[in-house]
Amino acid sequence: MSPLVALVTGLVVGAVVAAAVLLLRRGTAVPERSVGEPDAGVAREAQLARRLLDLMDPAVLVLDADEAVVLANPAARGFGIVRDRRLLVPELLRLAREARTSGSRRADVQLPGDLVGTGPHTVGVHAVRLGSGPAPTPGPVALVLQDVTEARRVEAVRRDFVANVGHELKTPVGALGLLAEAMQGAADDPETVQRFAARMAHEADRLARLVRELIDLSRLQGAEPLPELVPVDVDTVLAEAVDRTGLAAAAKGITIAVGGRPGLVVRGVEAQLATAVTNLLANAVAYSPANTRIAVGARARSGFAEIAVTDSGIGIPRQDRGRVFERFYRVDQSRASSTGGTGLGLAIVKHVASNHGGSVTVWSEEGLGSTFTLRIPLAAETPHPDTDPPEPPGAAPDAVAGQLQEGRP
Repeated sequence: MSPLVALVTGLVVGAVVAAAVLLLRRGTAVPERSVGEPDAGVAREAQLARRLLDLMDPAVLVLDADEAVVLANPAARGFGIVRDRRLLVPELLRLAREARTSGSRRADVQLPGDLVGTGPHTVGVHAVRLGSGPAPTPGPVALVLQDVTEARRVEAVRRDFVANVGHELKTPVGALGLLAEAMQGAADDPETVQRFAARMAHEADRLARLVRELIDLSRLQGAEPLPELVPVDVDTVLAEAVDRTGLAAAAKGITIAVGGRPGLVVRGVEAQLATAVTNLLANAVAYSPANTRIAVGARARSGFAEIAVTDSGIGIPRQDRGRVFERFYRVDQSRASSTGGTGLGLAIVKHVASNHGGSVTVWSEEGLGSTFTLRIPLAAETPHPDTDPPEPPGAAPDAVAGQLQEGRP
């Protein structure tokens, strides 16, 4: 169990134990007393304790000696694990039995999706025996459940990220070491030294790009606050992105056609938006055949500027489309070295879109190409923002799509 979950459950366990004992005492038959007498005070405390449990975010259950549920707050019932007075998850019952023997047990438990109703959930559970003494008779046990599904997912992503970073850094660093050794052994062969030096420059550039994109991704994920959003001219962003990718496109004989609606203004950070569109164009160049055409353009729709980048490249298999925005994910690992990609470009695009209150989507068919669409909220001063006609999801703007079709073989 993570320190965060332990802290949360530790803060509430004391209250749970006290509240459960008071509630159990309240359930015992006692003669009526006046308001000023001690038992009336106990009843008042029991009411306050029950109110406290009902307001708690962690789910709280109390089982009696027969494993019947005598108390369940709304959070516990929201998990769907209690029916009448029965606890429906065998793993929770097992933890309760172990807590009766040991006094306390902690564990993560997977709740079935058919009970929760929104897919499987992982909960951190703290089971506490409410009785006292070294060998108590069977008595009540309190279970405190904290939803840790997202925390566990983030931990898994972090582990994968660290492993992937290590792997990605190891490749160019190892290559640089081997090339340096080879150059030392070929010091008297200028042609070989020149060839190795060119390869070292390529690996050094790849390493620098990887480090730069890791820094960019760290900033976008919250390591630094997002700068103030200001009006940004979409035409300027497109021109900057086309300029950055122009050399790579020209080297493959690829033409970048710019179209769509001019004059759109969004609220954002110009440098980040230019980086996002550049990454989309760089991907299109890397995965398109030589002597083809890439189209980029913008349109206004439903209060957003939609910037679409369309290529006639190899396309993305259906099973991979949902994962292309993951860090370090590549559809074809064998093409990683030939394209020079780091596997971070689309992850950066996704975080730029999220930080601007927008989104990025992909349409693709194998052998037909792909269209990536970046949606960013329009600035208030954009005139008539909703006049562009609707398009099929994932399609490029009309003018851009037309230019792309003209350039296809």
